[in-house]
Amino acid sequence: MNIEINKKDNAFHMEAMGSGPLSVSIDAGKKSGGNDKGTRPMELILMGLGSCSAIDLISILKKQRQHLDDLKISVKAKRDEKNIPAVFTEIHLEYELSGELEEKKVERALDLSINKYCSVSKMLATTVKINYTFKIN
Repeated sequence: MNIEINKKDNAFHMEAMGSGPLSVSIDAGKKSGGNDKGTRPMELILMGLGSCSAIDLISILKKQRQHLDDLKISVKAKRDEKNIPAVFTEIHLEYELSGELEEKKVERALDLSINKYCSVSKMLATTVKINYTFKIN
């Protein structure tokens, strides 16, 4: 896996390219000397965790013959603000699903995603407490 990151201004604005056709704008906040032109690096980690687990969840639910109409994930994290670097200490994912779904199957699919298949979750879990909840509408 390879990515490229290119500096875009005299502060911290960067553009990252992966294997897909779209780029990602990255920047620091104004408080840190950036210009708010992109997503913060630590937010990208949370986005990676949420989307990685979503891909696994959707795949597992399909195999379970569950019909998922919609999925929304809210990811909240706590950081150790007393130290530098201010690493994540806890991450909580809230899944909101809708469709023809059996609660036990969703519960099993999420457990498999977070604790077995999601590469991002596996990497983070060595240093961060990760937990999740879900709600079916």
